[in-house]
Amino acid sequence: MELQKIKRRNLLKILGGGLVLKLSGLTKAQALLGSPSPIILSTWHNQGQTANKEAWEQIQKGKSALDAVEAGARIIESDITNCCVGLGAYPDREGKVTLDACIMDDKGRCGGVAFLERIKHPITLARMVMENTPHVLMVGEGAQQFAIKSGLTLEERTLSEHASKAYSNWLKKSKYEPQINIEQNNQKFVPVPHKLENGNINHDTIGIIAMDKNGDLSGACTTSGMAFKLRGRVGDSPIIGAGLYVDNKIGAATATGNGEEVIRTSGSFLVVEFMRQGLSPEEACKKACQRLLQMTPNSTDQIQIGFIAINKTGEFGGYSLKPGFDYTVTSNVFNHEKRVPNSILN
Repeated sequence: MELQKIKRRNLLKILGGGLVLKLSGLTKAQALLGSPSPIILSTWHNQGQTANKEAWEQIQKGKSALDAVEAGARIIESDITNCCVGLGAYPDREGKVTLDACIMDDKGRCGGVAFLERIKHPITLARMVMENTPHVLMVGEGAQQFAIKSGLTLEERTLSEHASKAYSNWLKKSKYEPQINIEQNNQKFVPVPHKLENGNINHDTIGIIAMDKNGDLSGACTTSGMAFKLRGRVGDSPIIGAGLYVDNKIGAATATGNGEEVIRTSGSFLVVEFMRQGLSPEEACKKACQRLLQMTPNSTDQIQIGFIAINKTGEFGGYSLKPGFDYTVTSNVFNHEKRVPNSILN
């Protein structure tokens, strides 16, 4: 009897009712069948489940992993109530929302945008950079001009209600005054807050990685970056190899957390390279966190990093520097399930 012809009910019996054997996320059924099975991972469960539902719908329609991750990212970018993704997010310290994103497919093609203003879907623009230009990364005014020429709408420059309130409160507490020609005065530097008013750590990203029905991998990453950051600051999210990396022969990884730390270690690339060496996705994410801890010159009190990864067989996993990180997994087995990975520090 060929395994491929075993019905789900019979397979459950064969596996003793234990369809899911947690080999860092590899299902026992998939291990036996040896065939690619669609799977989607997103950073964070609060927004990841929404992203995964949209991405999974695309996969079920027969769309590619690339289409799926873009769709998942777009739905989060459209959420005007999100603090950290899209035009409704918290602004920089000058009161302006700037967005970063990148995307990468199974063919090694990639594109990114950074310091982007007034464009609703930076992830779609990142894909346009990938598919319609010879470049990998476009930034600022040039990226905005490219967006307009490509048919994207230039949105109004207005803060969402919740972002406006948060910014006003931050100005009062920080005693920071937006300045024209700030380079010509001696205003005291006001540090970026470690935590937001609600107590959440001041960083967040929606990173999505997926395998489609053909076994091909793609990933997307989009964010508004740190709230009240210095004007012009760019984190890891639009940088291929830092916030996101895909090698269709090996696996895919994405990161969330303090972007400067992820850039310092080329975090997502590092995770994929550890998988190339034979480590499982969970082990690779753990080792990347350990490397980051060894390299950072900063106090770990102010740092949080989380990695998630999928390998070519569909095995998945994650790890974080400290507790508090979670992610969402969706497949034929996992129904937008929340996962809380282990962490290096307690």
